[in-house]
Amino acid sequence: MNVMNWFKDDPLADDFVREVKATVPWLLAAALVVVGYYGVKNYRAARKAAASEAFVSAYTAEELEEAVSKFGGTDAGAALKLKLAKKYFDASRYQEALSLYEAVSGEKAPDGFADIPEVGKAQCLEALGSSADALAAYEAFAEANPDSYLALSARLGSVRVLAQLGEKEKALARLAEVKASVKGDAMAEARVEATEDCVNRYTAK
Repeated sequence: MNVMNWFKDDPLADDFVREVKATVPWLLAAALVVVGYYGVKNYRAARKAAASEAFVSAYTAEELEEAVSKFGGTDAGAALKLKLAKKYFDASRYQEALSLYEAVSGEKAPDGFADIPEVGKAQCLEALGSSADALAAYEAFAEANPDSYLALSARLGSVRVLAQLGEKEKALARLAEVKASVKGDAMAEARVEATEDCVNRYTAK
């Protein structure tokens, strides 16, 4: 950014500029402000780049924890927390995953990825055995976001939880609706079949 453009575009700098023009000693102060501005700008750019690099390179839970500790407050912080939440979930650390998903839900989610923490929370609740809460979360998401790329995950999640709650007939009826809606999509159909197997295992106990 051009120095003069900075002064021109920042209305808060008007009084400061008048003072610089009025007295010579303020020239030094002006120089310090400009240097400080560029220093902060460069620091932020370097920190943003380091955070992005950490997101790409961090893989283990320990690496991701360190990255979140260092860069949790940057633009990449929410994405790092989502990645760590998934790592926790895969390691069966469901309560820790849930806490992270809650921390980056709603407006705190990375742009374009607000759906992930919502479904992630429901999955954690399901894994923790909070079936009623999980069912409510899945159903609320599916109803509010029918066109989401995670809508199928939420709908199938609600089917699983219904089966866990012993409501086999309701689970199978809902599964039939899902199956009809994804007909012709081989990948989605495979997921429906896998969920049907889960329902049968739950209800066979």
